[in-house]
Amino acid sequence: MLFYENNIILYNVLTHRCHCAAVPPGGLERPGFFLFRRVSIMARVSFFVDGFNLYHALDNNRFRQFKWLNLRRLAELYLRKQDALSDIFYFTALVTWAPDKVQRHKHYIRVLESLGVKPIYGKFRKITKQCRRCGQHYDTFEEKETDVNIAIELLEQARLNTYDRAVLLSGDSDQAPAVRTVKKNYPHKEVCALIPPCRTANFLIKEANFHFKIRRQHLLSSRLPDEITLADGAVIYCPERWKDTV
Repeated sequence: MLFYENNIILYNVLTHRCHCAAVPPGGLERPGFFLFRRVSIMARVSFFVDGFNLYHALDNNRFRQFKWLNLRRLAELYLRKQDALSDIFYFTALVTWAPDKVQRHKHYIRVLESLGVKPIYGKFRKITKQCRRCGQHYDTFEEKETDVNIAIELLEQARLNTYDRAVLLSGDSDQAPAVRTVKKNYPHKEVCALIPPCRTANFLIKEANFHFKIRRQHLLSSRLPDEITLADGAVIYCPERWKDTV
């Protein structure tokens, strides 16, 4: 199997093996090697979507309508025409203490599953915190497991060799160690950071091979219709709160 890096194939004419290499300083040849600029080749691309990071990035009047988002369509916008979409993993958790939110979320996940998106669930854990102002204690919930689930799946899918390029849709720099580990153990694979609106994630960007920022026009072209009929005849509607606010 041939591997490519920086648009260069390094072919060893002595051992008849190909190697990854950048262009060496001062020229395009080394003793015993020929370097050829590559033609476009297909890459298998998998997307790993940090659901809550994306949700909260869109949780404002400017972007709220895009919570009703077609993740498959969005992913396709970041593929080259010769690439193949392997998988889309959607990492999320259900807010079980709020039945109305759970119902909205389950409806959205059902739509995503009909598009071939694979949900992977974390969970919320009830914790007690202390108010900084008054000192009183109160109960709240923290989302757990998503960061770990993303890291595990990035590495597991690399081990299974299901992708050549991973696209991590997240604005959370806590994922930087996972990206670094994939690159260290699977140097022929690429990891791209896809950053949601209103997020920066400088450490994640630093570790990624390259990055993109999600633009408003990409969200506009990826929004689901307000009414969706599934293959089994079920009709699912966009929540009123997520409808166009512009």
